[in-house]
Amino acid sequence: MNQSAVIYSSLRDAEAGRELGDLVRERFGTAPPDAVIVFASPDNDLPALLKEFDATCRPGSMAGCSSAGEFTSGIAGTGLTCAIAFRSSEMRFALAVGRGVRSDPVGAAEQFVAAFKGEDAPEFEHRSALVLTDALAGFADRLVDELTVQTGGTYKFFGGGAGDNARFVRTNVFAGTDVLEDAVVGLEILSSKPIGLGVEHGWMPASGPMRVTEAEGMRVSSIDGAPAIEAFELHAAATGQIFEAADPLPFFLHNVLGIDTPGGFKLRVPLSVEADGSLLFAAEVPEGATMSIMRTSSDSAVAATASATQTALSQLGDHKPQVALFFDCVATRLRMGEGFNLELDALREELGGAGFAGCNTHGQIARGDRQFTGFHNCTAVVCVFPE
Repeated sequence: MNQSAVIYSSLRDAEAGRELGDLVRERFGTAPPDAVIVFASPDNDLPALLKEFDATCRPGSMAGCSSAGEFTSGIAGTGLTCAIAFRSSEMRFALAVGRGVRSDPVGAAEQFVAAFKGEDAPEFEHRSALVLTDALAGFADRLVDELTVQTGGTYKFFGGGAGDNARFVRTNVFAGTDVLEDAVVGLEILSSKPIGLGVEHGWMPASGPMRVTEAEGMRVSSIDGAPAIEAFELHAAATGQIFEAADPLPFFLHNVLGIDTPGGFKLRVPLSVEADGSLLFAAEVPEGATMSIMRTSSDSAVAATASATQTALSQLGDHKPQVALFFDCVATRLRMGEGFNLELDALREELGGAGFAGCNTHGQIARGDRQFTGFHNCTAVVCVFPE
């Protein structure tokens, strides 16, 4: 039997942790949860919050991250803490941690996978893992690739990059009561029932194909042999948009880069313009990639969330949904404003009576069968757990 509790607190620091723990105890009684997933506003005293939460409800495993907007099936906003708690005889959870992502993403992936128990538990047919990484450490694409290689492609991965309300100063992940930087944390989830995963972004090419001719990490220096900024300046002029290099984010939120891959366009959000005309992005952009400048609309974003949810639900077979995790980009929230609630409405409608919790992240992680792979921006990721 699977049990879950979707909870939130608008309090801060230790008081938020205490309220969350009390809510779990109200739902589960004296039996502690097997696992808890926590998304907390970075404005909290995160160690105090987590320690009080742990002391109040004593979860078997706890993982989470700082966020850039928090939501449940009942509330959405910023400055909140939300969580999902699980008790289950049909799922088994293990806390996984990898450190030193920035200097050694391969080693961090090895540390992470070392906690997995799937090889010793053949009775659980379905293998998945929540993956939350320090977004500012970088190498998220490489990290997900390594996790896939080291697990032989037998796991679904979902999650995202920790947020700090788009300040891009400090992003944290949580392993138990430890608040970490330059690390990846998560939960291995072994299940006797299928867990659904859907991913969709709703963006379409608005320019012709171009090539990234010089790039290193998150910096793109040239596109089609010219300074990278020129591609976006020319696109703004061609489409009648205003582009100001001194304040480019309003333009960038509506005009992201799409990397053409065999599975579809993988999105990257530009963040700033450097003095030499290069652009800094929210995630790595590979040199030599074929790319387009992309466009979307609020209606497309809402439709993408509905489609991702439908995909996840279709993977449950005959089982009904009980609870879901939802991740979408902070850039999506900033672009849509109050309209972001329409995405949550679409998720809520598709899930029927199942609850959900999640957060806006600095990048999203999704890797599953016949789906986009790796680390994304501006993409809706839905993970559905069965009853």
